[in-house]
Amino acid sequence: MIKCLFTIFLLLYGFLSHTQRFSSEVFHDGYLITNEKDSVKGKLKYDLEANIITLVVGGKTLSFSSQKVFYFEIFDKILNNYRQFYSIPHTVNYDYKIPVLFEVVYEGKVSLLRRERIVSRTVNTTFTYWGGGNTFQNMIQYSYYFLDDKGDIRFFSGKKKDLLKYMSDKQSDIKQFIKQNKLNTEHASDLVRITAFYNSI
Repeated sequence: MIKCLFTIFLLLYGFLSHTQRFSSEVFHDGYLITNEKDSVKGKLKYDLEANIITLVVGGKTLSFSSQKVFYFEIFDKILNNYRQFYSIPHTVNYDYKIPVLFEVVYEGKVSLLRRERIVSRTVNTTFTYWGGGNTFQNMIQYSYYFLDDKGDIRFFSGKKKDLLKYMSDKQSDIKQFIKQNKLNTEHASDLVRITAFYNSI
């Protein structure tokens, strides 16, 4: 009986792990705007690591690199909301810039951007009858960036001290705002609030 239950659990766990889907792995309704200002509507799938958008329209499959795209928007069927992305020149090696795809999380004088990738992490599991063990689980890892009104992009580590350094011209106000509202600079929603507050003062 115990062996039977254990087998069922393993099969169910394997099925759930296998069927886990991420936004970058499926097509979504949306449109993109090319650098020539052409607007194309269809089914979109993005790959931020490769900086490529795949578009299916009229039975044809088209591929666009970040060098050819200005903007694209999707209705994410996994997250059930609209998401916006821009192709923005970003320094990759010292003074060398290339167009890179970023998602816009918050837009203002200082905007909050992010990129994502799927990573595999070891997760410890404990079962009542069979003891503990490790398994691998895929999850989304986000990297956040600040974009200023001059077009400069800076990576954000998630640490409070780095945020205060970036917003040094209004550091005391930001520090007080974080403390009063008990905000965590590693949480996306709190980071949006902080960025919006910074833009408002």
